[in-house]
Amino acid sequence: MVSYIAYLRKEKGSDYGVEFPDVPGCVTAGRTLEEAKANAAEALAGHIAVLQEEGEPVPAPSTLDGLADDPHRKDAVLFLVDLDPGLLKSERVNVMIPRHLLGRIDAASAGNRSRFLVEAAEKALAK
Repeated sequence: MVSYIAYLRKEKGSDYGVEFPDVPGCVTAGRTLEEAKANAAEALAGHIAVLQEEGEPVPAPSTLDGLADDPHRKDAVLFLVDLDPGLLKSERVNVMIPRHLLGRIDAASAGNRSRFLVEAAEKALAK
């Protein structure tokens, strides 16, 4: 199993925020520490799955020594997030979408409906 280092931060009056130095743009949060950790595993798997689907390279995880001089590490608590291979597997589902909306999705997604819907779901769930 592959593990990625995550940076955890919490400011007074805010949720716990999580980011991955090796996976730019992969961020999440949680009201509790447990929720932040669970969301981190899901966000990492989802982000990696989108990279794979788009044919983009999947970044290798850094070592602790490799991140020792990272300026973004300041004030962060580090923890490991395992990349569950089962979360990377795609599952075929049938969904009902109104025809007019499907046309708009096709126009906006350059024909890749799955990627569009996955990204839209991740964005909506990150709020």
